[in-house]
Amino acid sequence: MWLIILNSIFFLSFMLFAYVNLNDKDSWLWVPIYVVAALLCGLTIFDRYFYTLYLIAIGFYLFYAVILFFAKDGVLDWITKYNRPSIVESMQASKPYIEKTREFFGLLIISAALGLDYFAGF
Repeated sequence: MWLIILNSIFFLSFMLFAYVNLNDKDSWLWVPIYVVAALLCGLTIFDRYFYTLYLIAIGFYLFYAVILFFAKDGVLDWITKYNRPSIVESMQASKPYIEKTREFFGLLIISAALGLDYFAGF
């Protein structure tokens, strides 16, 4: 029962995140990222598991997270160069290291949710 509740929360959250990304300049990337995650979590609610899709999605999300970590003005720069300023103050990030750091952690959250579903399905 807890997995159904958790995946319902994930499904609704990821669909909401996809919706609010519709007006972003990189919506072509982030809307599909969130919709795929939402659909995979939504299918889990109905006891439908697609293990290969979980692995493909997690692999893509983690690969992109590594890119964001090491990118110019990425997470590593946020930590070392900019001394970790808050990433939650304003949702209108004018600083690229804030935006990339938020995206990085979003990808980790999605990967964790899908990883949980992957292992819960066995």
